[in-house]
Amino acid sequence: FGPKSPSDRRPDAFFIYGIHPVVAALANPTRTVKRAMATRNALARLNDAGAILPVEAEEVQPRDLDRLLGGEAVHQGIALEVAPLDPPGLEDLASGRLVVCLDQVSDPHNVGAILRSAAAFGADAVITTARHAPAETGVLAKAASGALDLIPLIPVGNLARALEDLAGYGYTRVGLDEAAADTIETAMDGAQIALVMGAEGRGLRRLTRDTCDRLARLPTEGALASLNVSN
Repeated sequence: FGPKSPSDRRPDAFFIYGIHPVVAALANPTRTVKRAMATRNALARLNDAGAILPVEAEEVQPRDLDRLLGGEAVHQGIALEVAPLDPPGLEDLASGRLVVCLDQVSDPHNVGAILRSAAAFGADAVITTARHAPAETGVLAKAASGALDLIPLIPVGNLARALEDLAGYGYTRVGLDEAAADTIETAMDGAQIALVMGAEGRGLRRLTRDTCDRLARLPTEGALASLNVSN
């Protein structure tokens, strides 16, 4: 049987919480908001940010959101119940410049942080494996700090095949590997780049590595030979 893919596990709705993720979700015309819950202070902050709620907000107390989301959720007094986004197809990336591909990166905090960095550096999309990767959730959205609604997150059933498709569109596929001879400065050469990063711990799988056009390392100094994938 094995683990289910994000499409199999994808709920009909989930909660996005925290001011930045909520403001980004409200600014995304493709995001469907089903319910809004907020404290009076959070509603004032949304108003200051110029955010417009498409549904009437239920005024709640912080403890109500604690019970709903769990005590560890940093909700900042606001939560939206939303429908997941429909990801675009790979063909929509044909004229893109930079795509980040994640080979079974499983921690939603890491994927969220990568989404945030990818959006900051102008990437066109983040591609994940359909299995052994997090589905769209509130935890991921919070870690992305709004980037989940700024940049497409595209799960694919077969990463090697997706990389072949990207090559057909003109992308140079650069896999990050701490043992590679080339540095990232020399490998990032081309008008379209697919930057491929491996899972926490084991890195790139063999087939993924073999599908890349180049392997590159990010030079570090001192005792640390590599960084966490989210960095």
